[in-house]
Amino acid sequence: MELRHIRYFLAVASEGSISKAAEKLCIAQPPLSRQIKDLEQELDTELFVRRPRGLVLTRAGEQFYEYARRISQLADASVEELRDMKAGLSGNLFLATVEGYAPALLAEWIAAFRKVYPMVGYELWNGNTDDVVKRVQTGLSDIAVITAPYDEEGLEGWQVWQEPWVAMLPAEHPLVKKTKNKDSVKLQDLAPYELIIPSRQSRKKEIEQWFAPLGLQPKIFCRMAHMLNAYELTAKGVGIAIYPASVQSYVNKDVVIRKITSPEVTARYILVRNAKSSLSLVAEEFWGFVMGEFLGKGQDQ
Repeated sequence: MELRHIRYFLAVASEGSISKAAEKLCIAQPPLSRQIKDLEQELDTELFVRRPRGLVLTRAGEQFYEYARRISQLADASVEELRDMKAGLSGNLFLATVEGYAPALLAEWIAAFRKVYPMVGYELWNGNTDDVVKRVQTGLSDIAVITAPYDEEGLEGWQVWQEPWVAMLPAEHPLVKKTKNKDSVKLQDLAPYELIIPSRQSRKKEIEQWFAPLGLQPKIFCRMAHMLNAYELTAKGVGIAIYPASVQSYVNKDVVIRKITSPEVTARYILVRNAKSSLSLVAEEFWGFVMGEFLGKGQDQ
């Protein structure tokens, strides 16, 4: 006997009708009839008799009704107690993130989670994807947001956002004049100029692969982990920086943003956890919260 059999029985007893109970339970009538028959067979007794005005309980049915009602109430009370216990969830959540749009995602999730679990504390760490992945693999961080590509072995991951790659150009750069009244720049037009890119070795290979089909080799002269440093160098006219579009939150009149096209290239953000080890209770709750409240509603772009 399962809890659903109890709830089905109580619904039929309350409505006095299989059809009305089925409608209330949002299930089809034949499966509900089968469940009631299965319950009667398991108990080896009739629970209902059919009368002109509908189904009524037998004496055995009336006795079982009292047990069923108490079981249902106990189940509901258990759920409420567990919810109350969760509302008191406490502990520290260790999160890590890359730059770009990831901090905005994490801030939104934490803000929503904090409304439900106000006693949870947070320790956030920022770095490039390679460093963040190491923290997740070694248990220093519970959950993280990184950018692709990454080694998927040992990690469970879900894409949570994507945005175009852009070029940050010094305001007086020749390409700014060439692309005046446009919001994009062709990849091939970047090839003659010195570039500033993220520090990951895999990122360098990825950017070189963008240019390869065009028969071009990018002039990468500087690699760095942090967008702000890249922005400052660009503002001083040192070079052109290639970063995800969210870098525009840093810019002012000294720097111009152009979306890279021909081809368009995309930065993908991935929510990850260690697939080889269990999360703490608070981390597991946070993971489920994000997956249900945000990713389940189609936030991934």
